[in-house]
Amino acid sequence: MDFFLTQLAGFGAEFIDLITDPVAYIYIVTSVFLGIVFGALPGLTATLAVTILPGFFGNKIPLDYSLIALLGAYVGAIYGGSYPSILLNIPGTAASAATAMDGHPLAKAGRGGEALGLTTTASFIGTLIGTTALLIFVWLLLLISQSIASPEKALLALFGILLSGTLMSEDLVVKGWIAGLAGLAMAMVGLDPLLSEPRYTFGWSYLFSGFQVVPVLMGAFAIPQIIEGLRHVNTGQLVALKGRIMPNTKAIKRHMPTIARSGVIGTGVGALPGVGEDVAGWVSYGVGKSVSHDGKNFGKGSLEGLLSSETANNACIGGALIPLLVLGIPGSPPAAALMGAFKLNNIIPGPTIDPEIILRVVAIMVLASFTMFLMGLFTAKIFIQILRLPQTLFLPVVMVLTTIGSFSVGGGINDLYLMLGVGAVAYLMNLMKYPIAPLVIGVILGGLFDETFRRSLLLSDGDLSVFVSRPGAAILLALNIALIASQFPILQRKFAKLRGR
Repeated sequence: MDFFLTQLAGFGAEFIDLITDPVAYIYIVTSVFLGIVFGALPGLTATLAVTILPGFFGNKIPLDYSLIALLGAYVGAIYGGSYPSILLNIPGTAASAATAMDGHPLAKAGRGGEALGLTTTASFIGTLIGTTALLIFVWLLLLISQSIASPEKALLALFGILLSGTLMSEDLVVKGWIAGLAGLAMAMVGLDPLLSEPRYTFGWSYLFSGFQVVPVLMGAFAIPQIIEGLRHVNTGQLVALKGRIMPNTKAIKRHMPTIARSGVIGTGVGALPGVGEDVAGWVSYGVGKSVSHDGKNFGKGSLEGLLSSETANNACIGGALIPLLVLGIPGSPPAAALMGAFKLNNIIPGPTIDPEIILRVVAIMVLASFTMFLMGLFTAKIFIQILRLPQTLFLPVVMVLTTIGSFSVGGGINDLYLMLGVGAVAYLMNLMKYPIAPLVIGVILGGLFDETFRRSLLLSDGDLSVFVSRPGAAILLALNIALIASQFPILQRKFAKLRGR
């Protein structure tokens, strides 16, 4: 109980400090608004919103305001994807794909205002659920993580890369693994972290510091998205918004068990390394359909289906920040972009992170969720008008912003070359249905894996038993092996037979 009260007191102090700073409101309102715009415009994503901002802010503004801008955009973008999902039947972000299943039928039936009102409320509550879990569990995990040594860190980083590749693959899981391992290989470029000797730099001094995270993020996420958006213009029919947007309190109370369950599911899925908000939405939607008495109406305009997905994808934000802050392992692609921004601001997530930063993050998340809620209720018509903007107009603007952002990070023209090169590779990967997220997560986690794996072997004189002699390492090694083995066809057939009995 004392622990909980201490946490509340620390959060309260940070929240009061935040809301009494007038400048903070400028950043929070602007960033949440831009985040909703990025989420609402088909072709843009939450990851792209969080990716572009570091190029402009980076470490050029105070850390507190940089955190506000990044987290505000993150929260806003995940929610903003619900607008085109409901009114156009085009998910604004991958996280809102499940929302379209019931949101659009509701809009066509003249209940678009009701759907947006409930979506806004559910997104707000879901974000608070994930943030509450972040406040409580991150500290418990920090205490545990302090006993984690190099073998566990190496295996955990590898598990994050493999899990991301497994869950993000459209067809063959091996494609996700290849993408993740390619990112890991990219992380090996630069000065050796243990010996300080150049590796794979080919005499180019720019590569001595390795691949810069921000240009890689912009190239991987922005370039393919822009090219695809310009090649395949989505022109869905905008459904007229009917009905009041203000949420019905009776409906919210009636569906509160669904909202609570979906919030817990979203938080749990978000805490899995490298998974993401879209998986959280679909998992919650599937669970809701199986347990709900209204399951047969899911996909036909069910409010429970709408709330199941939209609550979960927003709750996933807080969940995704738990492994990011505790272990330095992002729980979703936007969290991976956020980690890149953290590093740019000299914040190293993990067991050694400053506790005040965690409390500050929680306070910002709460304020961002309130801001998102109010904007969603009172400025919805503005975002609806934004939906009318053609992709051919705003995507070139995004390309210009991406170029400027990458160029301004500090590496000059070399960062621009890196962004374009990674973008070209990422676009080809998209064409061949190789997922991009594992590549980026591999780049981010590759350095951790490289350093801790080799340090483990160095301290054990090359004895591989160090990865099984420690209980934590043995468990993580077993998880990695089980994850790989689960994709073998022969084992999949055996498991299918066992489930059929």
